[in-house]
Amino acid sequence: MKIIVGFGNPGSKYNFTRHNLGFLALDFYAKVHKLDWQNKPKFNAIVAKDDEYDILFVKSQTFYNEVGQCIRAVCDFYKASPQNLLIICDDFNLEFGKIRFRERGSAGGNNGLKSLVSHLGTDDFPRLRIGTANDSVRSQIGDTDFVLSRFTDSEYEKLPQILREIEDFIVKY
Repeated sequence: MKIIVGFGNPGSKYNFTRHNLGFLALDFYAKVHKLDWQNKPKFNAIVAKDDEYDILFVKSQTFYNEVGQCIRAVCDFYKASPQNLLIICDDFNLEFGKIRFRERGSAGGNNGLKSLVSHLGTDDFPRLRIGTANDSVRSQIGDTDFVLSRFTDSEYEKLPQILREIEDFIVKY
């Protein structure tokens, strides 16, 4: 089984923020494939299962910077190695909408990835980084507020295409 994790923060106030792009990607996939989300308190997560592709989708209900706790619990329960994961997260250093896949690598300043590396004891897991860069907005408000900011109107218009590309990647993955 593959375990695909979308990074984000729980709570409606974070919907459509840059840090919740991972959640958006999983929600889009679940809608297209008619999957239902279920609360799993033992993981502190919401999960959906796609039996056709043998994938478990996970949205941690910890905050972004603590996602490692949840994912470690999921991996332990399913006896899954880090290589069975696919992490989907935002990256403000990548051009908006650019999708970059890596089999492994450093956290690159992403606090969610740092948490995951800390809890798994390795950075040897696949990740799909989705670009959210907007230097003009970021320079005005700083990094912390930037990742928690909502998309601009022009970025919002591009989201459906980006989410379709991620959904297509997951199906082929």
